[in-house]
Amino acid sequence: MFCNSANDPDEKRPNVNICPICLAHPGTLPTINQKAMEHVLRVGLAIGGTLADFTEFDRKNYFYPDIPKGYQISQYQYPLVTGGEINGVKITRIHLEEDTARSIHDDKGGGSLIDFNRAGVPLMELVTEPVIESAKQAGDFARELQLLLRYLDVSEANMEKGEMRVEVNLSVLRVALSIARPDLGNSERSGLKLGTKVEIKNLNSFRSVEQAIEYELKRQIEFLESGEVVVQETRGWDETKGATFSQRLKESSHDYRYFPDPDLPKLRISEMAAFWNLAPTIPELPWVKRERYRKSYGIKAEDAEMFIATTELARFFELVVENLGEDKKLIQLASNYITNDLVKLIGGDYSKLEKLDENFAALITMIGANEVSSRGAKDILVEMIVTAADPQKIAEEKDLFQKSDEGELQAIVGRIIANNPKVVADYCAGKKASLKFLIGQGMKESKRSANPVVLEALFKKTLG
Repeated sequence: MFCNSANDPDEKRPNVNICPICLAHPGTLPTINQKAMEHVLRVGLAIGGTLADFTEFDRKNYFYPDIPKGYQISQYQYPLVTGGEINGVKITRIHLEEDTARSIHDDKGGGSLIDFNRAGVPLMELVTEPVIESAKQAGDFARELQLLLRYLDVSEANMEKGEMRVEVNLSVLRVALSIARPDLGNSERSGLKLGTKVEIKNLNSFRSVEQAIEYELKRQIEFLESGEVVVQETRGWDETKGATFSQRLKESSHDYRYFPDPDLPKLRISEMAAFWNLAPTIPELPWVKRERYRKSYGIKAEDAEMFIATTELARFFELVVENLGEDKKLIQLASNYITNDLVKLIGGDYSKLEKLDENFAALITMIGANEVSSRGAKDILVEMIVTAADPQKIAEEKDLFQKSDEGELQAIVGRIIANNPKVVADYCAGKKASLKFLIGQGMKESKRSANPVVLEALFKKTLG
């Protein structure tokens, strides 16, 4: 954030991406990372927040072994963004600061080591209003935030790599009630009061976020109901035990003795030309795309979520839609084949989608016109991924076109009826399930090339 050391979450060697500035050597001076500021301002625009005109960086003073300076450069009174909303959750503020180093503890008593690679990495901190009311709502919010960061190309926000972390502040609402005493002239009053706040630090998966909230909510309620007092503290999450644990008493803001960093300039955003025209850089956002898919295409919600979560699939789907035109049934069919068959066949290698969109649209058109069966379509799709060949050509070479000629299929129907007198008798006696057996035999004899709809009609017509 304040030097030019590399930001590489994949680096496994300790203390490689470091310099005198992020190690806080005496006499070094920080320099503000303009690109990091731009990223945060773009997030603010995307969520409908208010961008600061005046902003400054502050020193947040506290001692911890992974803070080399004995203070962290952060923002206190003048954050870059205030307000806004994500997934129905109101945002208080978004500010920029530098990350800390990473402590590595030897559980066998061999001491602790510190890796400074992460020290000084730009860290965007987003704070919500206290309006989240359930573990699920918190998880949904965090997932939508991750999508937003990826759409804006601000961060991969990979939680496993530590590129995104969630910290939960949780307190239990308590009802404050005064009983009415008309004889004394008072009126009944009731209201809600937030209880003591507990922070759960460094949650690194959405599952952990939801589980930690459920556990901590239960713990605090049990404390209060037994007459005990909830202590304001910072707690960690033990994934193995499925429980939170106390780490340290929680400080208040005045404990950090914030004051403006004298080594960094105060900033007027409106006077900085680099930030004058950020609005055109905002792409179509996840929630906008979700609504467009619902209104324009009518695809299943789970299909839409897969496209929204995976930009490569969304891009491919959009290209296929262009080639299919405005036929919603074909678009929905394409969506179904992409999210079920195609995703399994490519196995996460999205490079296999290249130059496949026109041919894929042609295959969907063939399926919609009953030219190939669903089984035949899957065989064609496998070949298309390997060779990128035209689906019509593949169908011809492998004899996968669906036969709908009634004259040709009538001969098959006649043979099946002659060879299965008992099943025919059962059907004529009212056992409708027997028809499925007969159609199955017809598909088998035609090597699955017969149109099952035509077969069914011919059996019904022949058997009366």
